[in-house]
Amino acid sequence: MGASSDTILAFCRGLGTKMRAFFEIVTPEAGSSWAFLDRKLPSGIPFEWHYHPEYELVLTLNSLGHRYVGNDVDIYSDRDLVLIGPGVPHSWCSHAPIDESQPHVALVCWFTQEWVDNLSSDFPETAGIKALLAKAPQGVKFGEAAQNLATPLIQEMRSCGPARRFVLLLEVFNILLQDNDTRLLANLPHLPLSNLAGNERMMRVLNYIHEHYSDQVRVDDLADLACTSPSALHRMFRRHARDTILNYLVRLRIGRACSMLIGTSKPVSVISSDVGYRSLSLFNRQFVRLKGLTPLQFRRHHVAQLKRATPAKLSMDRPKVSTRRRNTAAQTEIVETSV
Repeated sequence: MGASSDTILAFCRGLGTKMRAFFEIVTPEAGSSWAFLDRKLPSGIPFEWHYHPEYELVLTLNSLGHRYVGNDVDIYSDRDLVLIGPGVPHSWCSHAPIDESQPHVALVCWFTQEWVDNLSSDFPETAGIKALLAKAPQGVKFGEAAQNLATPLIQEMRSCGPARRFVLLLEVFNILLQDNDTRLLANLPHLPLSNLAGNERMMRVLNYIHEHYSDQVRVDDLADLACTSPSALHRMFRRHARDTILNYLVRLRIGRACSMLIGTSKPVSVISSDVGYRSLSLFNRQFVRLKGLTPLQFRRHHVAQLKRATPAKLSMDRPKVSTRRRNTAAQTEIVETSV
């Protein structure tokens, strides 16, 4: 029960070798104002950058690996509970199940800004949810106590109808509102959210960036997609994405590089080229600026962290990531043609 088959296909789209970010289409089932997905993955959760204009509350079960939200990379384990805001690129990448006889599981709740606005307008008792969601653009990791209380409620959503599932979601929100151990994840500007889902021009621009972040990205081309001038595009992008075009692109590239540093043994120079850099020194500078570590230091730190978390599973292979090389002639930094 939950999201439609079209949504599941969209969610799993591109699980092959390209490993590019994609725009995820979320469709609630009939009779429901929000979407729920029960995703079981016997062979593991693959790294797959994706984004969407909805909020996403994700409970991960029976899985150990790394979580990527914006520019944040952290290890996750069983009962990991995270809230992510609209337009924020994110992915999970599993390394091992907790119980090898059971699949990795991701239980996902999707809801729109319009859904939240209508809920708080019709039911003043739910107004506190807006304050919680104001943190979502940066990603919110909930504390252990909240995770333990919310987990059985979210699990119950798997077997009930839309009415009962809606009540359970409100109960989950009530638990999360009382959590004093939340932690913000991504280092993104904390600005008010605009209605990303209602802006078709912005969605076209974001979709193009996510499809082509490892290629040449020109502001003039983005402005044409948005049917506006480059200067107006910069203002629109900052208003909706809470960041500049260049910074957003860099975060996508560095986030992808992080997954490759952890999940493959590729040399840093190859990874730099694969994510769109012609200059290794520029890649290193931007990586250090965002992560506070060099790429090699980052790799050593996270691989060691994973080994400490899975002492009995060190012989397992790392997640498979495509080794296909792109045409390096097409891999250039963003070209600012107008300010």
